[in-house]
Amino acid sequence: MGGVSDLPNWDELIPDALGVIFTNLSLQERVTVIPRVCKSWAKAVTGPYCWQEIDINEWSNGCKPDKLDRMLEMLITRSCGSLKKLCVSDVQTEKIFTLIAENACSLRTLRLPRCGMNDSVMEQIAGRLSMISLLDVSYCIKIGARSLEIVGKNCLMLEGLCRNMHPLDTAGKPLQDDEAYAIANTMPKLKHLELAYHVVSTSGVLQILSNCPKLEFLDQRGCWGVTLDNMFVKQKYPKLKVLGPFVLDTYGNDAWVDYSDISDSSEWDFVDGGMDEYDVVDSDSNDGMWDDEGRLDDELQFRFYEGIEDAGMYWPPSP
Repeated sequence: MGGVSDLPNWDELIPDALGVIFTNLSLQERVTVIPRVCKSWAKAVTGPYCWQEIDINEWSNGCKPDKLDRMLEMLITRSCGSLKKLCVSDVQTEKIFTLIAENACSLRTLRLPRCGMNDSVMEQIAGRLSMISLLDVSYCIKIGARSLEIVGKNCLMLEGLCRNMHPLDTAGKPLQDDEAYAIANTMPKLKHLELAYHVVSTSGVLQILSNCPKLEFLDQRGCWGVTLDNMFVKQKYPKLKVLGPFVLDTYGNDAWVDYSDISDSSEWDFVDGGMDEYDVVDSDSNDGMWDDEGRLDDELQFRFYEGIEDAGMYWPPSP
């Protein structure tokens, strides 16, 4: 039987290998725990292999814009242009949309629900999003048909689009097919489309079905202006699965989780202790996140949720 010296020395693994291993850890562990283990791990966790996929969607819900911006600046910079997936909500500042676009050469999945992007910003950045195959701009009330048309003309590999709306944002509005026509005319490769609670008509949906022959899934829950003949759809589009327009148990008592008893212990701060000899200097653009002793800004916090978010603020996600 071999001695202690026969055991693998983890801190001698090359940074790329460590980075791949660290992707199996939670975001909290990668940001607050790994950097304190040893110098080689601290260096590896800031490398691009750890940040090819960034999903902070839950944490970003309700996050203050300045904290969210600093977090994204740090993580996206660490990806070094190798970012393949980004999921974050409530992004509001143009500089972050620009940062995402500048690092989108490998980006395939981009989820930006509830963001403050407008048509003008989309026009500026869409040309750099050409590799995207899945885009989520649900609940983004500042963009419209113009943005979708720009996306369709620039993102030629797009196969999935999520454009769900909150029912309160569309209640009482007249039917409009401009976004449906923008989708139909510019996104022929779509396989997955979500349009929950849109003020779209039957004509608009039929135009999409006619121009998007590869479509396999259509979410039209809450689209009360759409009446499709089930027999017609089954015969003409046998591979298509249609969800809605009727909504089952969306706002029932069993659909929400009561968070009234959750205490502040559900929050955790970034490391507030010194990094000692394991300090790793990140990009100059992130200097504001660190104090003079190499500690990460205590104001940045992670909040973790279980189940569906607070019913008073959010709504059920599409499947």
